[in-house]
Amino acid sequence: MITPARQTSALHSSLDPLGPSRNAASSPEMKKKDLRTFQRFLEVECWKNGEIRNLDRTLLAVADACKQINRIVQRAQTDDLYGAAVDPLTGELAEENVQGEVQQQLDVLCNTIMLRAFCGASNNVVCAVASEEEPLPRSCADVMGYDTSEFNILQSGEYVAVFDPIDGSKNIDSSLPVGTVFGIYRVPDGASAGKDGVNLDNFLQRGTKMVAAGYCLYSATTVLVLTLGSGVHGFTLDPDKQKFLQTHPNMRIPGIGSLYSFNEANYREFSEPVQKFLTNMKQAGAIGGKKVSSRYVGALVADVHNVLINGGIYGYPATRDNVNGKLRLLYESAPMAMIMEQAGGAGSTGHGRILDVLPPQRKKNSGHKKSDVEPDDDEAGKGIHVRVPTFLGSVENVYELEQCFKYYGEEDN
Repeated sequence: MITPARQTSALHSSLDPLGPSRNAASSPEMKKKDLRTFQRFLEVECWKNGEIRNLDRTLLAVADACKQINRIVQRAQTDDLYGAAVDPLTGELAEENVQGEVQQQLDVLCNTIMLRAFCGASNNVVCAVASEEEPLPRSCADVMGYDTSEFNILQSGEYVAVFDPIDGSKNIDSSLPVGTVFGIYRVPDGASAGKDGVNLDNFLQRGTKMVAAGYCLYSATTVLVLTLGSGVHGFTLDPDKQKFLQTHPNMRIPGIGSLYSFNEANYREFSEPVQKFLTNMKQAGAIGGKKVSSRYVGALVADVHNVLINGGIYGYPATRDNVNGKLRLLYESAPMAMIMEQAGGAGSTGHGRILDVLPPQRKKNSGHKKSDVEPDDDEAGKGIHVRVPTFLGSVENVYELEQCFKYYGEEDN
């Protein structure tokens, strides 16, 4: 006798497209698309461009790091990965990071994964890294536990890397999207390894000097978006094969979009140009043939990805309390601006191109002793973590935003 429970189970099994294979005559089987792997993409692209030929192993390691972070994010609810990080030696809460935030377990764990990805598998290509979670950059020799008092092979790398290991980590409590952002710069010709294998000047470059930028989005699907300076490509993680497959070749943002992504709870804190822009956009009713709509998740990667796919504009403006906004130039704004521009969009501070912004440079003391003329690392720390107002999106939308700054902004701007 077949019980109702068994009948229900059998019905569910018959409707499950991922369940045991069924008679081909009864229903079609699900088939995988024939898509190019991320590894194959890198092999071809790095072969085509000799200047970045030795970055393929580094970027493969970053993709593997994204897979690890994806698993950690999915397990955060069940594996006790919430809460503030604790010093394993003292048992006390970890210190605040350079942003003035108490470091969370997820922040520390994801930061370690990204550090090792750039330094441990780069075949000595990356010589130093800078993380949003740490006050100053570190040499790869230091990351990997080598003695930095003497020169070693890890200090001879041609590139430095910057990253935000887990953007929007507060969203995990609500099962909302989070992401990872990264950028890679070439070490300027003639630059020295610097003290302890780190030359801070190598990081204080304009975004135009980046050779690669990308982000990983951990959401309904896990997506890796990358530019090597010749277009933007998107890869989706196949949960069965655990491989990134090229699902979005040659991504292009629409020239104009009806979507805007701002935290309007801060509307009264925005400057007049931003308020005018938002008011004008809402009053327009429809843009590009579509009704104007607002979407704001609260994670940079998620919101920018939405704008990249659908067109429109993302904004994190200055406010009264944060006169330069909250997004860091090196780790967030510049990499995202490079991606947007390579996809046919734009990135602006409201007064000009994000990629043209030069971080504050190190100052030299005016004394006569040798130690007095050394660049000031404390000043460099300010440059490493400098923030800028950030607007990213379709060209037409960003242009209109800049026009509002031109007509309604203060004259000294």
